[in-house]
Amino acid sequence: MSAATRRRLLAAGTAAGTLGAPAVLRAQTPLRWRMVTSWPRNLPGPGMNAQRLADRIARMSGGRLMVQLYAAGELVPALQVFDAVYSGAAEMAHTASFYWAGKVKAASFFTTVPFGLTPAEHAAWIEHGGGQALWDELYASFGIKPFMAGNSSFQMGGWFKRELKGLADLEGLKLRSAGLGGELFQRLGAVTVAMGVPDIYPALQNGTIDGVEFLGPASDLAAGFHQVAKFYYWPTFTKPNGTAECLVGLGAWQSLPDDLKAVVANACAAENAYTLAEADWRDGQALATLVEQHGVQLRRWPADIVAAARRASEEILAGFTAGSDLDRRIQRSYQEARQRIESWSRVSAEAYLGSRGGGA
Repeated sequence: MSAATRRRLLAAGTAAGTLGAPAVLRAQTPLRWRMVTSWPRNLPGPGMNAQRLADRIARMSGGRLMVQLYAAGELVPALQVFDAVYSGAAEMAHTASFYWAGKVKAASFFTTVPFGLTPAEHAAWIEHGGGQALWDELYASFGIKPFMAGNSSFQMGGWFKRELKGLADLEGLKLRSAGLGGELFQRLGAVTVAMGVPDIYPALQNGTIDGVEFLGPASDLAAGFHQVAKFYYWPTFTKPNGTAECLVGLGAWQSLPDDLKAVVANACAAENAYTLAEADWRDGQALATLVEQHGVQLRRWPADIVAAARRASEEILAGFTAGSDLDRRIQRSYQEARQRIESWSRVSAEAYLGSRGGGA
């Protein structure tokens, strides 16, 4: 090969590299998404859950998809994150589906239902019982793709400033509650108020509300409710599960290559499992701290309240049969899942925990 030929080939290679460089650089430019949340920044439980999800996506994508988190009130109010994703003001949100029951009646099924599925049972329904397909269908008209993306496990019954000795004590009581749990308490005589997490403590402190149904002991301790109310009720009957959701705008979702779709989906799944383990680990210690260091008084719900709540729950779920075709299908699927799993849960988890605690 002559020197002239070598020079021509070298020049051609250099030109090709120069022409190709912008395309390579463009391919490496990270996508930047905004995630709005319904939680105060780094609130133990869901706030930290949301930040970890954003961090997971960045790491798992090798920096190709970067997610900037905006906590409640930083970009939009806590209870407007669904609308923010719907309108395109944000590509993602981290929240809980029961906040949207006013606009999407059956949304609550995808967070928790009174006397409904436990965390493990709920995941079984979503992953294996057709729940995810129904959830996708429910949000499709809003241009939103949902994922399970956290779980705060079993909740507590709630905080109250005065002791509840029976059903009559709920009459006229002002209670922060959300989703179907709020509707249930209304049927029991309480006046329920829906509000974002940042507004709950001030409302409890200044008397706007008399009680609050929130999460489990670790998140409740961090929120400081024990400083205002000392009566802490168990067991939950309105929130036997605590699934958080990641909402992704369908346009943003469909624009992703398949490998980044897998990153988002798997990051959500990892956070769902991690936060459930974290909640169970932290709640036991937090409950002991509340009782032993802060003088919180644990109270079991009076039997007449639980019995009335069970009847009200059945009425609420039956009401979905009068809704849209999709509402009916979601309610039927959920009920069938509970019936399918219940016999196994009774002879497995329920029986074991009873025997471990000294029962028969």
